[in-house]
Amino acid sequence: MAHEPPRQTAADFHPEVLRLFDRYVHGLLDRRGFIEGAARFSAGGVSGAALLAALSPRFAQAQQVPPGDARIRGEKVKFPSPRGYGQGGGYLVRPAAANGALPAVLVVHENRGLNPHIEDIARRLALENFVVFAPDALDPLGGYPGDEDKARELFSKLDQSKTQEDFIAAASYLKNVSNTNGKMGVVGFCYGGGIANFLATKLPDLGAAVPFYGMAPPADQVPNIKAALLLVYAENDERINASWPGYEAALKAANVPFQAVKYPGTQHGFNNDTTPRYDQAAAQQAWARTVALFNGVLRG
Repeated sequence: MAHEPPRQTAADFHPEVLRLFDRYVHGLLDRRGFIEGAARFSAGGVSGAALLAALSPRFAQAQQVPPGDARIRGEKVKFPSPRGYGQGGGYLVRPAAANGALPAVLVVHENRGLNPHIEDIARRLALENFVVFAPDALDPLGGYPGDEDKARELFSKLDQSKTQEDFIAAASYLKNVSNTNGKMGVVGFCYGGGIANFLATKLPDLGAAVPFYGMAPPADQVPNIKAALLLVYAENDERINASWPGYEAALKAANVPFQAVKYPGTQHGFNNDTTPRYDQAAAQQAWARTVALFNGVLRG
């Protein structure tokens, strides 16, 4: 279907409403807290509940590549994770008419599990001629429940030490998928950006990592990074950006090459085209840079 950006943009909302929404999305504020707080900054008598509805994802509207697109082949798969939850699951997708071995890319979701938006991101990357795997951290708890609030609630119940091992196992699974060339990259968003940084410190054979507004890894782990890094940040993202100065210093101290880009005027989540925080110009530029890095490092 044709891609239509959200009808509203971040500019249509009071900055404090956007800050409250960021706290709500990340489990730092409950639904009632957002609705009551946002109502104080609404204009024209718009309720806090209406603001929450306006800011919430519209998956179908933003979908770029339908699951049944003839150009790709996708399937839900399971993989072993003996050091994590025992078994994990996710969405494996590849070009339908691939010629030869292709690079592999792991896609890591936000803090709601493998929702329709992240599945769509995986399909978009498959159309760029990669074998793509999007694991679902919620798989041990039954998988993404089809509701963002329920997904956040489930996410808080995960043992993150086991979940991190599941992502390491997912990377191992992807690297051994048939018709891949042995080179792998990872891209992650928000929570997934933090996981992308984490995997860069844990996987010495990782070719490239692109964390979108992800939490920095522990400074003492930064010297382990061998992957090419493209670090994507939003300007209006106090929570994540607070970790950047220390991360930058650790990268420079360890002589780890990196590119870091902060997009002016953007909000945390600006790549997510299902919500008004989406910034089309920044998202398109960041996506082009991501694909260019993966093409440059993972092919040949």
